[in-house]
Amino acid sequence: MFTHIIHKFPIFFVPTAILIATWFLTPQIPRLSPDQQDLVLFAPYIVTIFGLFLSVHFHRGRPFMVLLMLALFYWSSQTLFLARQFEPALNKYFQAFILLIPLNMALFTIMRERGIFSTVGRVRFAFLAIQACGVLWLIDRHFFDLVPYIARSYIQWPIFSSLMVPQPAVVAGALCFTVIAVLALLRQAPIDGGMLGALTAFFIACNWITTRDIHVAYNTAGALILTLSVLRDSYNMAFRDDLTGIPSRRSLNETLHGLGRHYTVAMLDVDHFKQFNDTYGHDVGDQVLKMVARKMMAVGGGGKAYRYGGEEFTIIFSRCRIDEALPHLEVLRETIADYRMALRSEDRPKNQKQGKGSRGSRAGRGDGAYASVTVSIGVAESGEVLNSTAEVMKAADKALYKAKNKGRNQTCR
Repeated sequence: MFTHIIHKFPIFFVPTAILIATWFLTPQIPRLSPDQQDLVLFAPYIVTIFGLFLSVHFHRGRPFMVLLMLALFYWSSQTLFLARQFEPALNKYFQAFILLIPLNMALFTIMRERGIFSTVGRVRFAFLAIQACGVLWLIDRHFFDLVPYIARSYIQWPIFSSLMVPQPAVVAGALCFTVIAVLALLRQAPIDGGMLGALTAFFIACNWITTRDIHVAYNTAGALILTLSVLRDSYNMAFRDDLTGIPSRRSLNETLHGLGRHYTVAMLDVDHFKQFNDTYGHDVGDQVLKMVARKMMAVGGGGKAYRYGGEEFTIIFSRCRIDEALPHLEVLRETIADYRMALRSEDRPKNQKQGKGSRGSRAGRGDGAYASVTVSIGVAESGEVLNSTAEVMKAADKALYKAKNKGRNQTCR
């Protein structure tokens, strides 16, 4: 279980790398010339404009709205907060931003992507506008009534006393951070990971709002993290299979161009899949494809899985001989064959005869009903005879048909 969670952490690598790089680069800002330092002040706007353009181009409404909120916060910090004597607990605009931006980021992370100028997108714009008007009215008329609650120090710990962000906002931000982190781990979506990184950068910028270089640097980092998340999400749409989440055939074609001299290709096909779909329905069939993809992603030997099309998959073993890859493929084949997928009653075959018509099997008729599948695998290796990737792929495909003709549920070379 712990290992499975660890494998999901790469979704945070890019945001973490940007935050670490910002920490190292921020001390270099004072060494710039005065003109260059003035230009740095516009960096958050420049990155935000680029992120907004990409969000519009790729129809990503959630990062678009968060980028607008972060840009508004940065503009307010330069014009409303720091232009006069600044007291965080008594600045009503600062209090509104540090409470509402994390909550809205968590809300947008929970929501599904619905575009920018769609009906749902316009409703979300209206929601933000109404929210802003309501907050402005509230803090204008009742801010000092709320101060004892939103600026109060409930815990007298040194770590909290050193923070500029009031404790209620810290607690609310921590809850939002947890929600976004859990969703990012579960969904493995780059934009969810970007939201988490941007939220972290936002709180660092808030806590050092009176330190110009740190404030500017982390506002820029937050906008950059979200902008790159839009690019990564769009890349995934082009090069990842929507159903299984593994790289698609387009990604496979790109990989084939960059292989070295020695590699092994395995073609994998789910046995009797059409008959399985007819028996159990396409919903269960989709679950089978997802299961097979998950098992393939865990294959040993450095193999990388791709969905070739339909119920057919490909595994590439870079710099690996066929004799080295075969044991790992055998483990994969046996793991899939041993897997039992529980069936709900509405997914079960209508009659017993129909249920016996495919390799997908069913045990019992009560709550213990299950389905299982097997796979056939064909393997080929690059070498003196097979010079091109096309020849290796063709040889692996022939080996796959050989495995099928020999009775399926086996690996052939």
